[in-house]
Amino acid sequence: MNCIRKLVMFGGVRLPKLYGTIKMSKQRKVSIMELVQIMRGVDLFHGLNAEQLQRLMTISKREDYQADQVIFSQGNQGDKMYIITDGQVEIRFSDASGDHAVLYLGTGQVFGEMALLDQGKRSATVIAVQDGTVVYAIDRQDFVALCQEDTGIGYIMMLNMAMDLSFKLRHKNLDPSAGL
Repeated sequence: MNCIRKLVMFGGVRLPKLYGTIKMSKQRKVSIMELVQIMRGVDLFHGLNAEQLQRLMTISKREDYQADQVIFSQGNQGDKMYIITDGQVEIRFSDASGDHAVLYLGTGQVFGEMALLDQGKRSATVIAVQDGTVVYAIDRQDFVALCQEDTGIGYIMMLNMAMDLSFKLRHKNLDPSAGL
């Protein structure tokens, strides 16, 4: 990828920008600016400015998957979170009654974010649904190092995660059929 460094206006902020494109699928290339725009739409990143989003992009690594390819399995140790930029994934979990498809996620959605907090075991298996599924992975160690450099990123993201967990717990507690 060839990049040119310039100052640009983005989201009302003047900041240094790497221009270039990142190959997304066989038919499509997406610019770094478009990736930042995708991240702007993700609740987890709500409140981060353009420069902070760019900093997150610098620690993310592109991963490509084909249909039915496992991204991670239930019970594995968690060490990354993922942002979907192209394609779709299926979230599945196994219990005593079998394997269950729970949810489908697509472009602009995230999964595995709990790994940034606790590195616990994965609560579900994630599988690419279609060929050319592209995700950007953020490693926990890289995330922690970035948060030590820019505590604002860590504060905002942890606040957003806490709000999301609170919402999920409240709604789970309102559903009498939901188990803890």
